[in-house]
Formats: sequence, C-alpha cells, structure tokens
Amino acid sequence: MDTRWLTREQLSTWVRLLAVIELLPGVLDSQLRRDSQLTHFDYYVLAMLSEADKRTLRMTALAELTAATLARLSHVVQRLESRGLVERFPCPHDKRATNARLTDAGWAKVREAAPGHVETVRRNVIDALTPEQMSQLHDIAEAIIGRLDPEGRRAVLHRHYD
Repeated sequence: MDTRWLTREQLSTWVRLLAVIELLPGVLDSQLRRDSQLTHFDYYVLAMLSEADKRTLRMTALAELTAATLARLSHVVQRLESRGLVERFPCPHDKRATNARLTDAGWAKVREAAPGHVETVRRNVIDALTPEQMSQLHDIAEAIIGRLDPEGRRAVLHRHYD
C-alpha cells in the first residue's frame, strides 16, 4: 500500500488543528477549575443533565452524550454526587439501569459556572473568527464529525443546537 503523504499545506493545516486540540481543553479546564472548582468534563456532565428532561438521564445515555466510557462517567458522577451536585437512583422503567439527576445544588453550580465558561469560549474561539470563518468552521466540523461518527450516534447532541 502506498502512503498518501500530506502536502506541505496539508501538514501545515494539520499541525495547527493538533495545536487547537491540545491547547483548548487546558484553557477551558483551567478557567473552570479556577472559577468553579470543576473540570471541563465535570461541567460537561452537569450541562448535559441541565438540558435533559427533568434534568435526568440514564447513565448509558449520559455516557453516550459525553462520549465517555461508563467506567469514566461513573467515577465522575460519583465525585459529583459526593459534592451534592448529582444524585443517582434506579431507573423506574428498567430496574437494571441507573439514572443520574442534577440536584438543585448542581443546577446552581451550572448557572454559576456558565458565564465564565461562555466568556472563555467566546474570548478564545468565537471572537477570534469572522462570521464567515465561523460558518466555515461549522461546515468543517460537520465534515470531520461525519467521518469520525458515521452512524451519527452523537448527532443528537450537536443537532440539538441547530
């Protein structure tokens, strides 16, 4: 099999995308840890629960939405539960399943953390781009997601915002 090496322009673009992938999570995590004592993933879990019906999701659905393994999610939810931000309970429709629900304290934490998080996203990503670039980034992300998630398992998450 012949390797299709990247052109100089493709390599230049690729290393810039890698830099974004590497740098952005640290920026988001640092702000949330400093201002809200949450990791970015903690915030993401709380945010997904905050948008769910009755602020409740099955753990399997929450794992799918956050692209986490059940083991990782269980560990994080256990930590959030110990802080009183989330509670777990048996699913009333399927006793084999477990639900996670955002508590009132968790809802307050999301509302407290959201403004700083949004400002960090805006300052580091949104405001760095022109409206045309934002549209291009949307299309680029959609094309890449189509390759990474061909079955569209995560489509429900990003299509929710369209």
